[in-house]
Amino acid sequence: MSSQTPDTRKPDVIVIGSGLHGCSTALHLSMRGVKVLVLEKDHVARHASGVNAGGVRQLGRHVAEVPLTVASMALWHRIGELVDDDCGFESHGQLKVAESEAELAGLEARAAELRALGFGHEEVIGQAELRALVPAIADHCVGALISRGDGAAIPFRTTFAFRRKAIALGARFEEGAGVARVSRSGGVWSVETTAGDRHEAPVLVNCAGAWADRIAAQLGEPVPLEVIAPMLMITARVPPFIKPVVGAAGRTLSFKQFPNGTVLIGGGLLGHAVRDENRTELDFSQVSVNARTVWDLFPVMRGATIVRSWAGIEARMPDQIPVIGPSGTQPGVFHAFGFSAHGFQLGPIVGRITADLITAGATDLPIDAFRIGRFAA
Repeated sequence: MSSQTPDTRKPDVIVIGSGLHGCSTALHLSMRGVKVLVLEKDHVARHASGVNAGGVRQLGRHVAEVPLTVASMALWHRIGELVDDDCGFESHGQLKVAESEAELAGLEARAAELRALGFGHEEVIGQAELRALVPAIADHCVGALISRGDGAAIPFRTTFAFRRKAIALGARFEEGAGVARVSRSGGVWSVETTAGDRHEAPVLVNCAGAWADRIAAQLGEPVPLEVIAPMLMITARVPPFIKPVVGAAGRTLSFKQFPNGTVLIGGGLLGHAVRDENRTELDFSQVSVNARTVWDLFPVMRGATIVRSWAGIEARMPDQIPVIGPSGTQPGVFHAFGFSAHGFQLGPIVGRITADLITAGATDLPIDAFRIGRFAA
């Protein structure tokens, strides 16, 4: 028997990327006693996970995401138990407003589609209930699709809460550690960083966001990832007038008011991402499109002042749904990326799913639609 002390810091799993999905994966693995090392080229929540709109929504999801979003919402409603922080989560519902009878008919068809699949969280409301929930909505709006359990949280705070809890359970994080090369020998993955360090573990998790395609390409499974820069803007404080998060059936919008009176306006209109320079540029023509939507839907906002606009760097897939699950080419590799500007709400459950796959070899949620191999053709 060797007298040498075993290296207790040697990880079982290396996670690349410390956005919310990377931090959630680290937490769920650490909860099961797995030793995790998270490598981050910048700092935690530097990109999409720290600067998104914070929407915690089941509303309007691709049908393949619905089982995941429902499971994740159950975690959100006890988020304080999971990460010892409420993450600023408030649940006042999310609505998608119809501005015409044709749009309302489309929302009714959507609700019927989900009911046929066994999900009842989306329901249509008429003009009277819409006005009761959102008194400031414009008179021409005729109804809405609502998911009453939805809400919003604070992205930066949420990501750091997952990080803190993971660290408390033994996970290690190395920031400023970009991944230069990954390779496998003798059943062990070797990760070389841009700082010249080398780390080894039997399992690798690719949560590298807008850079995840570069990791996947090294693994022999290139993907058609598009780098995007979703834009947001925030107003000066105005008197409180709305609690639910509001979107629109026929336009791009995510609209919510914080307790301090400021209003966040987003929804996915894009600026320009300069990935290799780690920066974004705003497209003010698109910012004005969002401003026009707010002008039309919320007359009370017509005198509001925009104080800041920004954009994060995110990965979008051609089919608008993420890559989640095992590698199609390499043993001991798992992916969670490409959330296409709507991954925040899924963060808690994606970490659990990835931990399931690593520790048990399977998960109880349907993830076949998210396999990386769907792009192989």
